[in-house]
Amino acid sequence: MKSIKEKTKESFEALKADFGYTNAMQAPKIEKVVVSTGVGSQKDKKKLDLVADRLGIITGQKPVRKGAKISIASFKVRAGDTVGMQVTLRGHRMYDFLDRLVNIALPRTKDFRGISSNGIDQMGNYTLGIKEHTIFPETSDEDLRDVFGLAVTIVTNVKDKKETKAFLAHLGFPFKKIETKGEKEVSLGGFAAKKPEPKKKKAKAE
Repeated sequence: MKSIKEKTKESFEALKADFGYTNAMQAPKIEKVVVSTGVGSQKDKKKLDLVADRLGIITGQKPVRKGAKISIASFKVRAGDTVGMQVTLRGHRMYDFLDRLVNIALPRTKDFRGISSNGIDQMGNYTLGIKEHTIFPETSDEDLRDVFGLAVTIVTNVKDKKETKAFLAHLGFPFKKIETKGEKEVSLGGFAAKKPEPKKKKAKAE
């Protein structure tokens, strides 16, 4: 199986016919990946340390703690309190994380049906929400009380939503497939599965 780094190098040849690339410098690439999580008004130092430790294990890099910029009395948050953590990945750590995300973590998600392309913004970046960090096998034995969610933002050099989706699909991101008439086709961990549309109720005779 080819790695995401190898597929990125092949993106020029794979996509030039669709997007009119004439120079290899026009080929899409991933510039960085930002992995973040919010901890709200969490005051428990042990909980904060646990989140930081697990985020470090998942990404292979120590996270940066993000402090509140202003105090909010109703949420019991003071300026400077840790409200989130963030890791910015580049280079080999970025590619290693993406390989594990696409090939191992996402297929482990309960009732996985593929990921939505709605997270692609106008700037050509893609943000994916993960409800439980335990889909990464390194932390799969966590106590349910310690489970937290993640946001993964993939920053590309692309400036078009359609091009970004085609690029990420080329890299192996399992986007949900387009609905077809009479049935819904979805991606299921790399395999296509067809799901029948619900039957419409017959109108009652007057």
